[in-house]
Parts: sequence; C-alpha cells; structure tokens
Amino acid sequence: MTTVLKKTIRDSKSARWIALIIVSFTMMWGYFLTDAMSPLMDMLGVSIEQGGMDWSAKDFGWFNNAYMWLNVFFLMLIFGGIILDKVGVRLTGLVSCVFMVVGAGIKYYAVEYIAPGGEAVVSIDWLGLELNKQVLVACIGYALFAVGTENCGITVSKVIVKWFTGYELALAMGVQVAVARLGTAVALAINPIIVSNFSMSTPLLLALVLLVVGLMAYIVFCVMDKKLDKQAAEDKTENDEDTFKVSDLKLILTNKGFWLIALLCLCFYSAVFPFMKYASSLMINKYNVDSYWAGLLPALIPFGNLFMTPLFGRIYDKYGKGATIMMIGSVLLILVHVLFALPVLNYWWFAAFIMLLLGVAFSLVPSAMWPSMPKIVPLKLLGSAYALTFWIQNIGLGGVPLLIGIVLENYCTNGTVIRDGVELDQYDYTIPMCIFAVFGIIALILAFLLLREDKKKHYGLQEANIKK
Repeated sequence: MTTVLKKTIRDSKSARWIALIIVSFTMMWGYFLTDAMSPLMDMLGVSIEQGGMDWSAKDFGWFNNAYMWLNVFFLMLIFGGIILDKVGVRLTGLVSCVFMVVGAGIKYYAVEYIAPGGEAVVSIDWLGLELNKQVLVACIGYALFAVGTENCGITVSKVIVKWFTGYELALAMGVQVAVARLGTAVALAINPIIVSNFSMSTPLLLALVLLVVGLMAYIVFCVMDKKLDKQAAEDKTENDEDTFKVSDLKLILTNKGFWLIALLCLCFYSAVFPFMKYASSLMINKYNVDSYWAGLLPALIPFGNLFMTPLFGRIYDKYGKGATIMMIGSVLLILVHVLFALPVLNYWWFAAFIMLLLGVAFSLVPSAMWPSMPKIVPLKLLGSAYALTFWIQNIGLGGVPLLIGIVLENYCTNGTVIRDGVELDQYDYTIPMCIFAVFGIIALILAFLLLREDKKKHYGLQEANIKK
C-alpha cells in the first residue's frame, strides 16, 4: 500500500521564507538593543560636569557582564530550552519577546530618569564590584532583556529547523543571522550620531519601540505556525518523533560532537561579540577616529554578514564541508586580532580592511556551526541543545567584556587625552587583542577536533544539506 504524503505550508517556498523573514525581523531589533550602547563607551565615560555619565571602563564591563547574570547563574537559558522542547516555538517565542520589551523599558528608564553618579548602592570588594544606582538598574534591565533575546534566539533556530529541514536549511540560518546582524550594524553605525544630536537615552527609546513592533510581528508568525502544526497532525508522517523527556538530555550531555560545537561557539563568539563592545573605543584610541564616526568601521562586520553569511550557508547546503568552513573562519579570526595587536599602520583605512576580514570570519563560522547542530542532535532535543550551547556561549558574552574592562582599567590606561574639549582616559588595546587572539586559537583547535570526530561518527558535517 502506497503512502501519499500531504503537502504542508512549509512545502511552499514562499510561505517558509515569509515565516523566516518575520522571525528574523523580530531578532533584528533584539540585536539592535544588544549593541545599542556598544559604541558609546567613550561617550558614557565623559564626566557629569561635561554632560556625560562618568561611567568607568569597569562600569561598562559590569554592564555588559549583566547579560549573563540570569541566563548563566540562574540557568534561565537551560530552563528556556526545556520549555521550548515541551511547549513549542509559539508560546516560548512570545514570552521571550515580552522579556525583551520589559528589559528594554527598564534599561531606558535607568539612562533617562536616574541621575548618573552618586554613591555605590552595591559593593562587593572581592569581586571588584561597585555600582551606583543608574548602572545597577541598567544592568538589571539588560539582564532581563538578555533572558528574552537569548531564548528568542534558540526559539528562532528551532523554527528554522522545523520549517526548512530538507530544504535550504543553512541558507535560511545564514539569512536569519545576516538580518539579525543588520540590527547590530545599525546600532554601531548610527547610535553615536543619535546621541550626539539628541540624548544618551534616545537609541534605547528607539529600540524599545522597535521591539514592540517585533513582538507584533512574531504574533503573525504564530498564526502561520499553528496552521503548520494542524496540517502536521493530519499527516502523521510529519509528526513521528518521540515525545520529549527530560531524561533524554543525557543524549546531549554524553555527545562529544555536541560539546565540540558548543565550546567552539563559546571561544569563537568570545573573540567577536565582546570585541564589538570595545571596537569603537579601539577605533578612537588606536586609529584616531572621531567619536562621532567611530561606530561606522565596526559596523562593517555585521554589514558584511548581510551578504556573506547567506552565501556561505548556500555553499554548505549545496556542497557540504561544514567543519572545513569553521576551520577557515577560525584562522581568519586569529589573523584579525593579531593585526589589531600589532603597533603598525595606525590608520583608519587599515582598520577598515581588518574589520572586513573579521566580517568574513564572522560569516564563515556561524553559517556552518548552527546548521550542523541538527546533524548531531535529534530534533526533539534540538531546543535543549541550542539552549545549552547558548548558555555556554553566554559565559563568554558576559565574562569576557568584564575581563577586558578590568584589564583596560588596571593595565592599559595611558593617562588622559583631550578630545573635542573633553578630557578622557587613553587606552592601549594590545593586551585585549592578544586575549581575543587566544580565543581564536582555541576555536581553531576545536574545529579540527570536530572534523576528526565527524570522520569517526559520520555526522555528515562535510555533506550537503539539501537532499536530492
């Protein structure tokens, strides 16, 4: 007896790409707020008397460290992944969007309505933690926002696997990454200009409004996804996986391939996202770029992602070589940070060239890393696998910016300098760039080990994604 497979909404190319565009749009504004303050470190450091907020490099480091407070220490990402596998992408995504909006609102309130400076309201000597009220409330808002954006990230990844398996999976993930990075690019490029013409809180207000629009867009996706689930329920061949059980998590924890990808993710992103938090300051301090334009050069990284990540994803879909792509990206990452560390060619055009190289590296690795996870982990555990990976990644996203801030303040301050009539600390970024290069070296070793593991276990990382 022949089984006739009924077509579902995801079998329509236009429908699945519309779904992708919607969820990518939501993530784009999450990434906009994630890096809304990244190019503003030097502006935040201006004294209160001169119109700034008097944030030190350590304050800036602790603020960025807040991104992992709830996700890592309170295991919110782990719980989010389990909930995702239990209740699905619709409810998990909606709750995540609400967290993003609430966190963004608190962050805006802190910068707009709480006076900068003042006595520390939290002080822990052995941690070197000393935060005034404004910085503390901004940290709390950022931590709540991070719960939303990171859980939304794993939800969107599972959405793409759900809608694109057997089709253009790596290309779809590449497009989603590229659109999300566009939010980062816009934040890096325009926020210093916005602040110079309006106020420090204006980019945060803009982000809050856009996140509300993103929430409404995700509701539209939920309508489409509900239709897909209804069609899948009518066709049992679309829904033949085992039910998720928490005990199945051991299948992830005992999977060497998973751990290699997760640790590669940690090391690679620790050398990219934390770098972008300080990239504008690097442009100012080493390459003498005016603070008004300092965000434009780092913006070349995510703008490059917009074109290159889908391209490399398409290559992975058609020709495979996922582990090889990750190795090439890691080599480029090492080269980039070594070039930034060298005391030569301190010109803006050379910095722009290095940023473009980093953009290529930043496109290569994610375009292969995220689509490789479904080849290693069963679909029913994919949300938990992505969640655990994001949890590990968040250790770096929160810990490394704090490390760099402490290193800059304690070991890399070279007196002060007058810029535009304002006295600012002058920083030497040689040591931080060497730290980032070490993360790149470890990522390369892990990519090599992943290639070797793929040859043993036959995950198919070197094989094409599109099934003929």
